[in-house]
Amino acid sequence: LRDKASLDTSWPCHIFWPVMSYLSKISAAAQLVHEDEFRRMLEPGRKKMDKLIGRLPKGQESPFGDFPSDYTRPGDEQKRASALAVMGTASLSTPRTLEPLASARGKTTPRTARLTPREPQSARSTKLSPRSPQATPRGLESLGPPMAGAFKRRNIEPSEFRRFYDRNDLPIQIMHTGTQNRIAWKVDVEKLDYHHYLPIFFDGLREKEEPYRFFAVEGVYNLLEKGGSKILPVVPQLIIPIKKALNTRDGEVMVTTMKVLQTLVLSAEMVGEALVPYYRQILPVLNIFKSATKSTFDQMDYGQRKRMDLGALIDETLEILETHGGEDAFINIKYMIPAYESCMLNGH
Repeated sequence: LRDKASLDTSWPCHIFWPVMSYLSKISAAAQLVHEDEFRRMLEPGRKKMDKLIGRLPKGQESPFGDFPSDYTRPGDEQKRASALAVMGTASLSTPRTLEPLASARGKTTPRTARLTPREPQSARSTKLSPRSPQATPRGLESLGPPMAGAFKRRNIEPSEFRRFYDRNDLPIQIMHTGTQNRIAWKVDVEKLDYHHYLPIFFDGLREKEEPYRFFAVEGVYNLLEKGGSKILPVVPQLIIPIKKALNTRDGEVMVTTMKVLQTLVLSAEMVGEALVPYYRQILPVLNIFKSATKSTFDQMDYGQRKRMDLGALIDETLEILETHGGEDAFINIKYMIPAYESCMLNGH
């Protein structure tokens, strides 16, 4: 079986529908949702930790938005104390958690009873001679220059797409199907104002939370598929959202953005040439990650059909930009990425 036309409707249901779901193409947004579920099994608290350290934007404090600025929010200590009061201190009691509780109640625990007051730092430092090894802070002599952090992930700021979606200003709603979800547009896509909606959906490409990411990615592909001649005039407004998504230096966001960038170049005529003046905003991050190719040695990468390899995807994107960018595309790409070799010159 190679396509749906070769299906036989007289097959039993337990054979027909699994084959039908297998042949149905999984969209890019649905593939991201599947990958997110698989990764959640391997790294259960990854997104929660990213929110705590500020890499991902936090959601609203209530279904009606954030609380007023003068509202007293419970701190971490109050949350922990209330959790201990509800769940009981027996299951969560440790020497470190019992100390503040005991000091607050005026009682002593076996750990606090053995503690002796420490000397102040000034008194202990006077006992050390200037030439003693303890007088120098530990590890200060072995410190080298700081890391540049070129490959370090940046914090992702809330996008305009999130703000518009929370305000219910987008004509979209989710449609649940058997194998994957889709977008149900409340109006015809051809009748939308692309100058207004397409930059908003492109700005949501840097989102990593549902349902924002699914709606943004699926909406971008739907708009590019049915945009036609409406896409070319909007290209200058798409540069800043693309630049922000690439500057996050997050592998998932960069892969999604480059796939959308390829679809943008192939969606209409003259779009590739219209992107040439903006290579200085788009290509610097690609130059950093151009060599970020997965090394499998003699093993097989069974996930290469998902096109998640960053280095290979950058090479593929640059070739599409050169092929559809006109005469000045290669020299501009070479100026920003010196290691790039043309795919059209020298008989290639």
